[in-house]
Amino acid sequence: MAWLLLFPLLLTMLLLPNSLAQPPQPLGCQTTCGDVNIPYPFGIGQGCALSKEFELNCTRNQNGTYNTFLSNVEVVNISPFQSQAQIKTPIYWQCYNSTAKTVSYSNWYLNLTTTPFRFSNTKNKFTAIGADTLAYFYLANSDTISYVTGCLSESSSLQDLVNGSSCSGIGCCQTPIPLGMNYYELDFDPNYNNSRVSSFSRCSYAVLIEEDSFNFSTSYITTTNFWDDNNGTVPVVVDWAIGNETCMVAQRNSTSYACVSSNSRCDNSTNGPGYFCSCEEGYEGNPYHYGGCTDIDECQQNKSTCTGICENTPGSFICSCPRGMHAVGNSSRDCIHDTRLPLWVKLVIGIGSSIMAIVILSFFFYLVHERRKIATIKEKYFEEYGGQLLFQEMKSKQGSAFTLFKESELKEVTNNFDEKNVLGQGGNGTVYKGTLINNEVVAIKNCKTIDERQKKEFGKEILILSLINHKNIVRIIGCCLEVEIPVLVYEFIPNGTLFDHIHVKHEICIPLRTRLRVAQETAEALAYLHSWVSPPIVHRDVKSSNILLDENFMAKVSDFGASVLAPTDEDQFMTLVTRGYLDPEYMQTGQLTVKSDVYSFGVVLLELLTRKKAFYMDGPEERSLSSAFLSAMKENKLGEILDVQIMDEESMDLIKGVAELARECLNMEGDKRPEMRDIAEDLDRLRKTMKHQDNQDIEIEQLLGEPSNNHLEMTSYHSLEEKAMLAIDSGR
Repeated sequence: MAWLLLFPLLLTMLLLPNSLAQPPQPLGCQTTCGDVNIPYPFGIGQGCALSKEFELNCTRNQNGTYNTFLSNVEVVNISPFQSQAQIKTPIYWQCYNSTAKTVSYSNWYLNLTTTPFRFSNTKNKFTAIGADTLAYFYLANSDTISYVTGCLSESSSLQDLVNGSSCSGIGCCQTPIPLGMNYYELDFDPNYNNSRVSSFSRCSYAVLIEEDSFNFSTSYITTTNFWDDNNGTVPVVVDWAIGNETCMVAQRNSTSYACVSSNSRCDNSTNGPGYFCSCEEGYEGNPYHYGGCTDIDECQQNKSTCTGICENTPGSFICSCPRGMHAVGNSSRDCIHDTRLPLWVKLVIGIGSSIMAIVILSFFFYLVHERRKIATIKEKYFEEYGGQLLFQEMKSKQGSAFTLFKESELKEVTNNFDEKNVLGQGGNGTVYKGTLINNEVVAIKNCKTIDERQKKEFGKEILILSLINHKNIVRIIGCCLEVEIPVLVYEFIPNGTLFDHIHVKHEICIPLRTRLRVAQETAEALAYLHSWVSPPIVHRDVKSSNILLDENFMAKVSDFGASVLAPTDEDQFMTLVTRGYLDPEYMQTGQLTVKSDVYSFGVVLLELLTRKKAFYMDGPEERSLSSAFLSAMKENKLGEILDVQIMDEESMDLIKGVAELARECLNMEGDKRPEMRDIAEDLDRLRKTMKHQDNQDIEIEQLLGEPSNNHLEMTSYHSLEEKAMLAIDSGR
C-alpha cells in the first residue's frame, strides 16, 4: 500500500506549473562575459545556447579584461527583448601619401550568411567621410539577392567645411540599407583617392555604423580623429531571429518551438525570415526560459494610473473606488463623492445629448460621403495616368528615388500653392518652391493642360523620365497623379535661368568661354536625351528659360517633362511654345523630332552670341533673332549683330566657328541639321582652342566658375530594364 502514500506526491509533481520545469539552458552556464550579459538563447560554450548559431566565445585580453565574440566579430550588447545585438566592426580607410604619390587601403568585409543575424536597416546607415571620396557598398543575403549603393562625399577646399556641421554631402554622406542583408563589403572608387585634396584631407573612411552613435565633426575630414576616437572600430546593430520559419509554422513543432515561457508571444521577424519571442503585455523577463515571463505588479511598481484602490491581476490591474465614491477621468482614476442630480435635470441632459448626437452623426455621415466622393475622383485620375504601373515598378525596385506624392503633401509644402512660393510661370504651367519633410528643397510644376490621348501612356513615359541620370539634366524626383492634371516634382536649382543671366542682368559681363561652356553642357544634355532610350526623348521646348544654373553655375536642362505633358494638337501646342524657338518645319509636318530640338538649340546659341532675345526690338520694329542672324551671315555682317562684350580680334575666328554651327542648326530642312552629339563634340573642340588664348575676364569667370566634373553620371546606353537594374540611389 506504500504506492498509495506516494500518489499525492506524484499528482502534485504532474500538476507543477511550467516555471518549475527544467529550463532549456543547462544550469551552470556562464551568463556574463566582462561587461556583457549573455541572455538565453545565447550561450558561452557547447550546449549552453539554443543552437550552435547562438554560441559565443569569451576571450581574455592581455590586460585581464574579457571580450565576447561571435566567430571573429566582437559582441558588445545583446537585447533579447528587441531581438537585437550590437557588434563592433573595423573602419574601412584609404589614405594618400603625397610624397610617394601612392594610395593605401584597408581591407574588410563581413559575412554573416550562415548565422541568424541581419544588419538592421532601421538602426544603421552606410557612411562615407572625406573631402574627395566615392565609396561603394556591396550587400547580399543568404538567398544570393545582392544590392549595390554608393555614397559621394566631396569638398574642394577648407572653406567648404566651415559650415559643415552635419553629414549632408559636404565632406560626409549617408545612405540607408535594404532589408534582410547579412553580408557586406566596402570599396573605394580609385578616381576619388584624396590626391586632389591631400593638402588638407589625406584620408577617407567608409563604414556601416549605428546611426545614433555617429556625430559628425569636420575634424574627421582634416585629421585622423574619426579613427582615433573610435579606436579603429564602430558599432553596428544586427537583428536576429530563430530559424527560418514563421510563427505559424514554428508553433506546430512543440519540441523546437523557442517561446517556451507561459505568457510569451511569438513575433515574425521584420528583417528577413524567422521569428523572435517576447513577453505579453503586463509581463516581463526572458521568454526563452520556462517561467521566464513573470507578472508585473503594476500596483507595487507604480506603473498603474490608479489613485483609488489598486488590485494587481495577472498581466494587468483593477482600479476601483471606495463605496460612496466614483471614478472620473480616463488616464487618471480619481475618486470623488457621488452627487445626485434631480430627475428633471437628468431628463434635460439626456434629451439634449440625444439631439446633439443626432446632429453630430448627420454631419459625420455627410463628411464621410464627401470624402469618399473625393477619394473616388482621385482614384479615377490615378488609374487614368497609369499610376498602378508606376506603383508596381517602384515596388519591384527597392531603393528607387522616385516618389508618388499625395495632393495634400504638395499643398502643405507650398502653403496651398501660395503665390509667394512661385518660382516662374510659362505657357506650360506654374513652378512653385517647396521644402519636403526631409528638408529637401524642390521645384513643383503645376501644369495647365495635358493631351487626352496621352493619359494612358503618361505612367510609362514618366517612369522612363524618372530613370534619367545626367549631371546637366534636372532630376525628376516624383509626381502626383491624384489630380486632374499631373503635378511634377523636380530637384531645386538655385541660380535661376540662363535667360535671366543673358537678358535681365545686363550689368554682368559674361566671358565667351563661359558662354561656350554653358552651350556645350546644354548640348551634351540634349544629346543624352536623344540617345538614352529608343524611341528618343524629344525635349520639345528648348529655350534659354528652360536652362537652369546650379550653385556652381553649371547648366541644367529643365522642363523635359513637356515630352509627356505637351498636347499633340497643333493649335494648343503652339500656344504653349515660346515664339522664336519653334521648328519652322513643324508648321508643315505637325511633327516634332530630335531635329526640332536642334533648331531650338540653335536659337539659344544665338542668344549666347548676341545677348538678344528670340524676338527683340530693333528700333520701332520687332525682329526675329534667327532671321536677323541668317541675313547678317548672308551679307557678311556678323559683327553688327554680335554682343560687343565678346568681340575682339583674337576671338573672331572662334565666334565665326560657333556662328557657322548655329547656322547649321537653323537649317530650314530638318534632315540637314546636325545631330546633338556632333554639336556637343564641335563645341568641345572650339572650347579647347581657347586654351591657347589669354585668360581674360578672370574675375567674372571665377564668379560664374567652371563646375566640378566630379559628378556621378550614367554614360553608357542600355534598355529600360537594364537602366532600372543599374540605377544607384546615391546618398545626399
